[in-house]
Amino acid sequence: MSEYTKIYETSAINTGGRDGVSYLSDGSYEVKIATPKKLGGTGNGQNPEQLFALGYAACFHGALELVKGQHKVKNNSQVSQVVSLWKKPDAADFKLEVAIEVGIQDVSLEETQKFAEAAHAICPYSKALEGNITIFVRATDYDASKEK
Repeated sequence: MSEYTKIYETSAINTGGRDGVSYLSDGSYEVKIATPKKLGGTGNGQNPEQLFALGYAACFHGALELVKGQHKVKNNSQVSQVVSLWKKPDAADFKLEVAIEVGIQDVSLEETQKFAEAAHAICPYSKALEGNITIFVRATDYDASKEK
């Protein structure tokens, strides 16, 4: 890591596991954590997979914006992360899988795929996960109805 310079650090704390509270140590954000109803929990909060999807989507989109900027592309874009939790039958063994969908307004699917793959190569989340979980990256049509 000697060729890298640390530019940011944060700290998060969880109490209660999947039915508790997670918060940033600086007090700027707190979220109630709950097991999904589908998995026998209350569903009255967010689960780790949802929070992971939010963070990864934001990080990936930041990398995509950098790649678009290098190519002088200013078109709107969107990144969707689908995080799946997998379990081995009859074992306490779990894993994640991620499907990343990237849409760039008025850019072909072929060109969008190139930008998405370039973003995947520099995204810190993608680098951290490389070789550890299955990640699919694919271009999709830009959907203006998803903009907030």
